Amino acid sequence: MASEATTVSPDAPAPTGLAQRYAQALLDLARERKQVDAVAADMDTLFALWRDDASFQAFVSDPRLDSTAQRNGAFAVLERAGLGGDVRNLVGVLVNNRRLGVLPQVASAFGALLAEQRGQQTAEVTTAHPLTATQRTQIAARLTEAGYSNVRLVEHLDPSLLGGLVLKIGSRLYDTSIKSRLQRLSYAMKGAA
Repeated sequence: MASEATTVSPDAPAPTGLAQRYAQALLDLARERKQVDAVAADMDTLFALWRDDASFQAFVSDPRLDSTAQRNGAFAVLERAGLGGDVRNLVGVLVNNRRLGVLPQVASAFGALLAEQRGQQTAEVTTAHPLTATQRTQIAARLTEAGYSNVRLVEHLDPSLLGGLVLKIGSRLYDTSIKSRLQRLSYAMKGAA
């Protein structure tokens, strides 16, 4: 496979030290059990669930819920998604420690650690609206054509872009956003006046 694009949620905040430690523990456990690919697939599924479901996002970040409500709700979602094992245990630990709100950062940190382990390059994509699966595939294909292989997409949302995207990979920055086009047009008009 020339390019394997994995994604991180559009709204996922940057991993913190706390999230990094949970992610490292999960990765170490998965390595020890020789289940890295299975755990990675489950984390991708969980992350996609969080990214695509606004009610699940609200549930995860709601500090008013007690640990029993968090556990019951989270485990019901995991069961419906067919997730169990180490990912279920991770969610249980996060609930017990009253840290369910850092779940997106943990998933992001896990993806980053796994990408580093696998030698993947990271491309940060900022868009005004969430990307579709087709758009993610197209971006990965274009990056492969441009000579970047084994790319991991990290998505961010910035409604001020209005449309288009900003892509950063390595030291390269590609900005095709409507916001920057309007700024360039404004500067050109000011220069002509």
